[in-house]
Amino acid sequence: MTKARDVMHAGVQCIPAHETLDRAAQMMRELDVGALPICGDDDRLQGIITDRDIVVKCIAAGHDPSKVTASELAQGTPQWIDADADISEAVRQMTRHRIKRLPVIENKRLVGMISEADLAQKLPEDQLAEFVEKVFTPH
Repeated sequence: MTKARDVMHAGVQCIPAHETLDRAAQMMRELDVGALPICGDDDRLQGIITDRDIVVKCIAAGHDPSKVTASELAQGTPQWIDADADISEAVRQMTRHRIKRLPVIENKRLVGMISEADLAQKLPEDQLAEFVEKVFTPH
């Protein structure tokens, strides 16, 4: 059984909830990623912010990214998976919620992230094709 921890990208860095979106964009550039988990002072996951969120929900809406915090863009409870869960459950969650990144949690702490690129490297072709069709095909 392949577990989420076997597929995830470890060493994920959080953006603190109180940080501004311009700092989030700088971190994304430095880390060469398109999304960052948002964590509170207790290091617990509060959400995920993407480069698209910054552009669409902040800049295009006429807001100043140096004044808007990451927590202001965090919406609802983020999806996540336990590090010991079977990878098929991760695929089901990502497919059901049409998400391309899934945080991995162990002992209530963020330990990694599963992305579509991670799945592309680890999933059998038939599972990967089904995932791509469901997540990337417009409604």
